[in-house]
Amino acid sequence: MPSFSPVTVDALVEVVLDRALALPGYAVVAVDGADPADPLSFAEIVADRIRTRGRACATVSLHDYVRPASLRLEFGRDEMSYRTAWFDYAGLNREVLQALRERGRWLPALWDESTDRSARATTISANPETILLVAGPMLLDRGLSFDLTVELRLSEGALRRAEAEPFIVAALLRHRRDAHEEPDILVAWDHRDRPALQVRDQNSR
Repeated sequence: MPSFSPVTVDALVEVVLDRALALPGYAVVAVDGADPADPLSFAEIVADRIRTRGRACATVSLHDYVRPASLRLEFGRDEMSYRTAWFDYAGLNREVLQALRERGRWLPALWDESTDRSARATTISANPETILLVAGPMLLDRGLSFDLTVELRLSEGALRRAEAEPFIVAALLRHRRDAHEEPDILVAWDHRDRPALQVRDQNSR
């Protein structure tokens, strides 16, 4: 991948917007980022821009696809649990990616993290050419077939300053080291007012 290029936040949004709007039919975009990077807020900004261009768009938070506390905390709050048991990536794949592409509908939430109960969300029927932006940590290298991937990457130092739980930092760094999948758009996100990006060639996916 090329070296990082400085960019304004607005220009960064436009880069993601242009790549997303170029996707045909139903499309699912990953906005990968640790919680301190606030990937959902960035996804919502992009989604708003997409809707102003006349295309249906919505966001899905990975935190609405957490596993029940009895499962994610079965072996305690540690690095392995956060990487492997915290989020229901299989449920996300089934209820969002596959459901959108195969049945033209999707479920916005599966589990309510605050109440530790079923979210009881209603399945939403998708408009033609709907784009969904899925935001959350460790989305890459999960076997999820995203049409476009964006990573808001914090350096190790930034992660340690922003994330209060050391076991989460350890999990994020381990996942990053072990991952083989590269994002289409990689953003250096330590300073949100002056990000920098690397963009992978569209033909290299």
